Amino acid sequence: MATVELDAVSKSYRKIQAIQQLSLAVEDGEFFVILGPSGAGKTTTLKSVAGLVEIDEGTVSIAGQRMDGVQPYHRNVAMAFESYALYPQKTVFENLASPLRSGRSGHYDRPSQQQRIDAVTTTLGINHLLQRFPRELSNGQRQRVALGRVLVRPADVYLLDEPLSHLDAKLRAAMRAELKQLGQMSSTTSLYVTHDYQEALALGDRIAVLRNGRLVQIDTPDRIWREPVNTFVAKALGQPEINLLEATVHDGRLRAGGGAIEVPVPPEAGLVAGDRAQVGIRPRDLELARSAESGPGWLTFAGRVALAERLGRSIEMSVDVGDTRVIVVAVGERAAAEGDQVTVHAPLHNVHVFAAGAPGQETVRLGSAGAVPVDHIRAGGTP
Repeated sequence: MATVELDAVSKSYRKIQAIQQLSLAVEDGEFFVILGPSGAGKTTTLKSVAGLVEIDEGTVSIAGQRMDGVQPYHRNVAMAFESYALYPQKTVFENLASPLRSGRSGHYDRPSQQQRIDAVTTTLGINHLLQRFPRELSNGQRQRVALGRVLVRPADVYLLDEPLSHLDAKLRAAMRAELKQLGQMSSTTSLYVTHDYQEALALGDRIAVLRNGRLVQIDTPDRIWREPVNTFVAKALGQPEINLLEATVHDGRLRAGGGAIEVPVPPEAGLVAGDRAQVGIRPRDLELARSAESGPGWLTFAGRVALAERLGRSIEMSVDVGDTRVIVVAVGERAAAEGDQVTVHAPLHNVHVFAAGAPGQETVRLGSAGAVPVDHIRAGGTP
């Protein structure tokens, strides 16, 4: 069982606290993604598992065994670095073969090496580069070779530190699909670090969001998208960022944009008249309504398009609503031109309510505007 557990792990570099009391458990065969901005402690977390840094506090366990004092060589993990770490004097084939010639993976004869290398290089699209040297490769090619050198080696755990960061957008999307397929085929426990929310959502069986060395949220991609615990997580997932609107409770509803936007107060929020909160709506959850009547279960409001930018099939619109501005991403014919008066709506279950906080400070999620009171469900209402 190649499980990975971190229990209250802390690591600092002089006065900089890289990770603080970090605890998480990765299941056997799980593709586990660690998401966060630069400086969040993602790489330090991987290095702690690999044994490349000495942690200050806490414990790291692999396959149920504590790694206290166990050298990296004996942990049977394979790590891909963002900086490639290729042998410059060796060809691509020799770089890929090096993990198969020594270490815990054992010694593979030439035919066995060729078989494993062929399988990985075909998946990564680098089988035509085998006789080249790293200096003869592009950055994207070097990164694929570095990733291949990790994947070619049998290991209990793969540690992948932003392995797609230097690839162009088209190749990165293709490689996400290949990595997902490779992970499903190999069933090897993998810890994958990224700052790209699309990679996290596409690849992860579960996602851990880090900020300033601390765990903010850990959950499945679907749950972490639909129920972000605070505004930091909500803003980390999605581009453009989630709309966050200042609102006040009045007559049992949250009013934002000078009263132009009204949403129900979530039953679990505990808000009363005069309380402040933030209403969060993702731009891609909003769409242009054909009429002002959207029916129950929908948030509907009107505004004027101040700016419209075409981005391929979609159009990103800045819509002035009362005294605030809302970003809407519309697709194809459901778009409008600058200056148009529009009606915008979104399903209430996609409208998040967060506690009020100081500007720039992340605040906790209080619930969904589409939540149904428990008493209503018990009475036979439709949730």
